[in-house]
Amino acid sequence: MISNKKKKQLLKKKRATAPKQESGYIAKLQNYRELFNDYPDVKFLINNVIEADHLVGAGLLPQELPQLILPNDIQDRIFKDIDAKFDKGDPKGDKLWNQFSDALPDLDKMLRSFRDYLEETYGMWAYISAPFVKSLAEFIGDNSVLEIMAGNGYISKGLKGLGVNVYPTDNLAWTSENQTGKHQTIPVEKLDALAAIDKYQSQVNYIIMSWSPDKDPIDYQVLQAIRKADNDQLKLIVIGEKNGATNSKKFWEAANYTDSAEIAKINDHHKPFDLIKDQVYLVH
Repeated sequence: MISNKKKKQLLKKKRATAPKQESGYIAKLQNYRELFNDYPDVKFLINNVIEADHLVGAGLLPQELPQLILPNDIQDRIFKDIDAKFDKGDPKGDKLWNQFSDALPDLDKMLRSFRDYLEETYGMWAYISAPFVKSLAEFIGDNSVLEIMAGNGYISKGLKGLGVNVYPTDNLAWTSENQTGKHQTIPVEKLDALAAIDKYQSQVNYIIMSWSPDKDPIDYQVLQAIRKADNDQLKLIVIGEKNGATNSKKFWEAANYTDSAEIAKINDHHKPFDLIKDQVYLVH
């Protein structure tokens, strides 16, 4: 007879080795990948999304994404292909055309909502890719970094993996409302942004603030705290959409920007893939 302890060990092993259950979103995309198998440019977009989900789900940073927009001529191409393969009025051709006609608007919507899926599933608000973090680490160099509002710590984990000394912090206030704080990729110290700056300002030269909420003035308070800090080398790296989806209007109006080839190089690896045009800014 197997002991209760042995049963628990076997159950734990079974759970650890069980295949990941795909979400409805990903399972549907996999079906669309089969449907659009003969259209490589569409399949390419779907594969990018599925692979990104696989990596994020495994606790890894994904690769950069192309613009997740269907080709303008895809409906015309599909119609011409079906028209060439089937006689007019052939029910098989009509059925296939209806399949594609139903799928195209839905697939378009799904590709455009990938960011929403990442937010709801993993609490990843800014899309943080491995090449982006590598370029960010190169910019930071040997300096230490404080990340405020770190959420699940995607940026901090990536930087730490590249040898950067980083302090990830977050007040974790959103844990009860969404996935922020529930899928931590690295231990995140529970500290609000101002308390974190007060604690670490003498130990770092850079502070990272990514996707601060657009109606919360905390970002403006952060900017003022940095300007008043004893460490005059303190610089703020902001990831957000200027006068758009992130950060308060007051912050964007008060921010002074430092343009440089180094910042432009980082943004080369942070290209928009949907309607959000977030970028990296060095603010003082």
